[in-house]
Amino acid sequence: MTAAQEENGAAPVVIVGTGMAGYTVARELRKLDSVVPIVMISRDGGSFYSKPMLSNALAMKKEPQALASFDAMAMAAQLGAWIRVRQEVERIVPAEHTLVVDNALIGYSRLVLATGADPRRLRLEGDGAADVLSINDLDDYARFRLALTRCRSVAILGAGLIGCEFANDLAAAGYAVHLIDPAQTPLNRLLPEQIGEIFARALGNGGIRFHPGRSVNRIDRSSDSYRLSFSEGEPIDADLVVSAIGLAPRTSLAAAAGLEIENGIRTDAWCRTSAPDIYALGDCAAIEGKVQPYVLPIMHAARALARTLAGEPTRVSFPVMPVTVKTPASPAVVVVPEGEGAWSIEADPDASVHAARAVCVHPTNERTVGFALLGAAVAGKADLVKTMTAAPLANS
Repeated sequence: MTAAQEENGAAPVVIVGTGMAGYTVARELRKLDSVVPIVMISRDGGSFYSKPMLSNALAMKKEPQALASFDAMAMAAQLGAWIRVRQEVERIVPAEHTLVVDNALIGYSRLVLATGADPRRLRLEGDGAADVLSINDLDDYARFRLALTRCRSVAILGAGLIGCEFANDLAAAGYAVHLIDPAQTPLNRLLPEQIGEIFARALGNGGIRFHPGRSVNRIDRSSDSYRLSFSEGEPIDADLVVSAIGLAPRTSLAAAAGLEIENGIRTDAWCRTSAPDIYALGDCAAIEGKVQPYVLPIMHAARALARTLAGEPTRVSFPVMPVTVKTPASPAVVVVPEGEGAWSIEADPDASVHAARAVCVHPTNERTVGFALLGAAVAGKADLVKTMTAAPLANS
C-alpha cells in the first residue's frame, strides 16, 4: 500500500481471488483511482498467468513456471495493493463489513468475490478413481506436467472445450490420447451435431481417439497404468486419467454469508449481490442468472465493475462474444444462440479439409443469432460478428 493510501485511513476494497477476474478488476480500478486501498486474498501463490494458456502450453513448449508473467510481489507493486497469498477466507460478516481470514478480521468498504470455480468430479468406483487429475490452476498444471513424464497415453473424461484443447495439445506432443464423452459428438454444447461430426473427424486425423456415447463407471490401477471400465463395451487402458467435465462455481463462502445463490452467486447487471457493498464476477458469479466462464465476458464485467467501484455505477453490457476453441487440428469459433433458431450448414466437400460454416437465424425475423465456424471458415468470424451487432438480437 502506498503512503497516500495509508494516510487515507479508509477501509479497503477487498478482492477475494487473484485469477483473471480478480486481477482485472484491481488493474482497472487502479487506473481510475490511484489512492483507494486494495487488499487481495489468494488461496494460491497469487502469480499472474493466463489460465487459457494451460491447455496449449505443451505446443508452446512452455514449462509450468514459465506461464506466470508476474509473481504476487510484482503484482502488488504494479497495483499498489496488499496481496495475501495462500490464505483462505473463513467467513464473511456482511452486517459488519468484515471478513475473517486466518482468524484475523479484515474490514472492507466494498468486497469483490472473484473466487472462481471448482472442477466437477464424476462418482467413480475403483481403486484408481482418486488418482484422476483435474487441471484448474497453475498448481494443478504443474502436477499434471510432472505426471506426464511417466506417461505415454492419456485418457480424458469430457469432450467439452477444455477436454478437446488438452487432447489436441497432448496428441500434438506425441501422446496417445483417448477422449471420452457420453455425447455423440465433441463440443456438443457449442457445435450443432453435423459440425460436431466434422470436428470429431479432425480430432481423429490429429491422432485423438474419440469414444462417443460412453461414460466411465470404474477406474482401477493396473500395474503402472489404469483400466477404465464402462457399463458396456471393452475397457480402455491409459497411463494417466484427466477429468475435464466442467466447473462448478465456488459459492459456499457466499452462501454461508446469506448471499443469494442462483447457478452461481446471484448478481444484477452491476455485479451487485444480494448483500450491500458485496459484488461478484467471473466463474463464481451468475450475472442476471447466467454464468459465463469465458475470457471476454470476464473482461467486460471487470471493466464495468471497476467503474462502479470508482463511483460511477456502470451496468455490464455484453457485446457479441465469440468463443475460440484452440484446437489446431481444426480451429473453431462459436457464438452459441440464445433461444431457438434455424441452422444453415455449409461443409467443404473435401472431407480432409475439416472446414465448415454454420449460421443460426431467428425463426421469425431471420436475424443471425449465432454461428459455428471450423477450419478455414474461421476467417469469416469478423463479418458474422458485424452482422450480429448491426441490429439488436431478438429476445423471442
